[in-house]
Amino acid sequence: MRKDRLTRSLQVLASLLLATLIISGCGDTPPVKEDQFRVIGYFSGPTNMVDSFEVEKLTHLIFCFGHLKGNRLDIGSAGDSATIEKMVGLKKRNPELKVMLSLGGWTGCEPCSDVFNSVEGRNEFAASLKELTDYFHTDGFDLDWEYPVIPGPPGHPYREEDSDNVTLLMKAIREACGDDFDISIAAGGFTTFIDKSLDWTNVVKYTNFINLMTYDLIHGYSRTSGHHTPLYSTPQQTESTDHAVQMLITKGVPKHQIVIGAVTYGRFFQMEVDSLVDLYQPCHFIYGFSYKHMQDSLAPERGFNILWDSIAHAPYALNQDRNILATYEDERSMALKTKYAIDQGLGGIMFWQLCDDKPKGGLLEVINGVKGKEAAKAAKAEGAKGAEEAK
Repeated sequence: MRKDRLTRSLQVLASLLLATLIISGCGDTPPVKEDQFRVIGYFSGPTNMVDSFEVEKLTHLIFCFGHLKGNRLDIGSAGDSATIEKMVGLKKRNPELKVMLSLGGWTGCEPCSDVFNSVEGRNEFAASLKELTDYFHTDGFDLDWEYPVIPGPPGHPYREEDSDNVTLLMKAIREACGDDFDISIAAGGFTTFIDKSLDWTNVVKYTNFINLMTYDLIHGYSRTSGHHTPLYSTPQQTESTDHAVQMLITKGVPKHQIVIGAVTYGRFFQMEVDSLVDLYQPCHFIYGFSYKHMQDSLAPERGFNILWDSIAHAPYALNQDRNILATYEDERSMALKTKYAIDQGLGGIMFWQLCDDKPKGGLLEVINGVKGKEAAKAAKAEGAKGAEEAK
């Protein structure tokens, strides 16, 4: 009798499991696969620099940028085509490398709200992306629309429908390019974007990952100084990498689809105070500088004092003689961000952009070093657990 009950129970359980699997497999697209820890580099530079970097340490390389020509994605010059072809050629050095096309940038999406507001516009764009993908043998697409729903560059159109239209665009791209095609969105890493710009519940169904732009949080239009890419919030500055990540998690974005953002550049701000300059004071943006030139840009002989914010986990530099503050990424902050992404179980880390890094021994090397170290620790812990269970 007990055996019969057990048999019936197992049969019921098997039926329920089968039904669950069938239901979970239904829908417009199959579920996005949980991937490896991604290390993603954006590239916006001359063709002859493409192969200067250690692409063996990248999982994804993103070409910046294509443009809209009518409703179609357009690669506008022979030089851009040569750059993409050279990027794809780097797979000889790293067969696992994925090369992605992209659209947008700060001023590169002015027509986006209008074009993607119609079925025809979305479908024509998706078809043109498929054509370019087949022509160049690329592996994915990143949308960097700044911004849907909320104001971006002065004069750029935006509308409430943008949020739904981004989801519909991602759906059209998935249908045109297939399940093995990587789709990502470069998303603003600040509160207003996360709250208003995208329908997170639905858009993640069609995207592999979200490149969270947790930088330029203090930017060219800012009039109060702060950290432009901090890991954590401070009492004076809410916007940070962790703040953005926790918001996305609250909105239901799976952790493995969140890729945090880092930078290989810094920003100089002219302080508008008569007293000693510091964070969180009136200012205006002057210009940026590359990490590869940072040692010279922030040299003590130029009057800079290098400091560390132990709350934000971010470096900054002050020049009291010239009333200047610098905010940037360095080796320590990049290592902490990478470890944070791994510890939180996130999908990876990306950075803007390769051309501002050193070809060797730069911030990409820091990311790779932390990734390798944490992988070794995890393997050792797993081995110890297995040995303990075998006793």
